[in-house]
Amino acid sequence: MTQRTGPVRPGGDAPDLVTFDDVRDAARRLAGVAHRTPVLRSRTLDAAVGAEVHLKCENFQRVGAFKFRGAYNALSRLAPEQLARGVAAYSSGNHAQAVALAARELGSRAVIVMPEDAPQSKADATAGYGAEIVRYDRYTADRAALAHQLAEERGLALVPPYEHPHIIAGQGTAALELLEETGRLDALLAPVGGGGLMAGSATAATALAPGIRMIGVEPEAGDDTRRSLAAGHPVTIPVPRTIADGQAVDTPGALTFAINRRLLDSVVLVSDDEIRAAMRFAFERLKIVTEPSGASALAALLAGRVSPLPARIGVIISGGNIGPDRFAELLG
Repeated sequence: MTQRTGPVRPGGDAPDLVTFDDVRDAARRLAGVAHRTPVLRSRTLDAAVGAEVHLKCENFQRVGAFKFRGAYNALSRLAPEQLARGVAAYSSGNHAQAVALAARELGSRAVIVMPEDAPQSKADATAGYGAEIVRYDRYTADRAALAHQLAEERGLALVPPYEHPHIIAGQGTAALELLEETGRLDALLAPVGGGGLMAGSATAATALAPGIRMIGVEPEAGDDTRRSLAAGHPVTIPVPRTIADGQAVDTPGALTFAINRRLLDSVVLVSDDEIRAAMRFAFERLKIVTEPSGASALAALLAGRVSPLPARIGVIISGGNIGPDRFAELLG
């Protein structure tokens, strides 16, 4: 675990790159479009952990993940002429689906750059929303460069998966809803990949609950944000090989890192086996299906990675996009 001496809350020397007002504005834009996902409680989970746990279940969000919030918030702000030309994005799956659906909802079209080894269920869903898919090798090619080139050639608006203030603000509405429903939390856990969910969540949570501990969770093989926080600047690691494909990121975004550096208290790591155990617990005891990345924050809590243990904890279950064969393979 990388434990920080304490985050620099808004009002310090760093500018507010995304504000609480931005998150509230995104919430108004998403009202009636995105689902207000449920917050689940479980006595079994509370007893296993030793704390009062509130699960924000973004696996019930449209496209099965929190990503729809940011994608729709960003696309809905594009000019009509740009929507007519279309949008481009790069993603291993959930952002791909989110951009594809948001584009369809807004009468636009989407071209998505996806890795060749992206889960087939996510690729199928992305195509099902009407997007064109362009494949690449995640271990040898630069996905961002490919997407930028494609967008420039076709006149498309590039919608990055996390490195954009409208994306971050949209993702922050998940934590906004969670705090509105629970009233008070002592800590909030969320998975960290590129950092957009955490950056948005921290922006909302620290505004609504000053003093709340913001705890990011990464897979052991993909600890780029933990290393970056320790170094004081973004660092790049080899592309992670982990079952948590949504967190297989080699470096945090510059914008997300700038926010998370100010607002995160710590980042903890979980193993693939601990993620599998959390997926099994969620399925057997909570009756919900999670994908590996979606279960990583719960995994950290179940594995005892949070210390000292707060009395009231929020956990974002970030997604549930996993096919039945892959789910059975991981838990078999």
